[in-house]
Amino acid sequence: MSYDLAVWEGKRPANDQEAGEMHSALYDRYVETDAETPPTPLIAEFVERLLQRWPDLGEVDEDDEGYEDIPWSTSPLIGEAIGPYIYFPMVYRRAKEASAYAVQAAAELGLYCYDPQMDRLRTS
Repeated sequence: MSYDLAVWEGKRPANDQEAGEMHSALYDRYVETDAETPPTPLIAEFVERLLQRWPDLGEVDEDDEGYEDIPWSTSPLIGEAIGPYIYFPMVYRRAKEASAYAVQAAAELGLYCYDPQMDRLRTS
């Protein structure tokens, strides 16, 4: 089981409903296509901040100390970033701490974070 977050740059959603609509539109535009669009510099910086806190899953062997602390369910994490949007999974047992950090990092960069499990824009 994973816990997913969506983060993007652009216009601030007015409310949770608009955030959900924006997430759906971005998902359809960027994830549900075969087009390969490199991440924008701001999204790449967001991913780099996450990886400064916890390494990419592919950088650590399963037998290494700290492997269980890595929250990402996919590797490389930057591979989930497409244009101005990233939709990424985390292991559920680490989701509370990792999602809170991701929300904070997104806010510091002027990005917006949507939580599809809660169906709301995350600000904390």
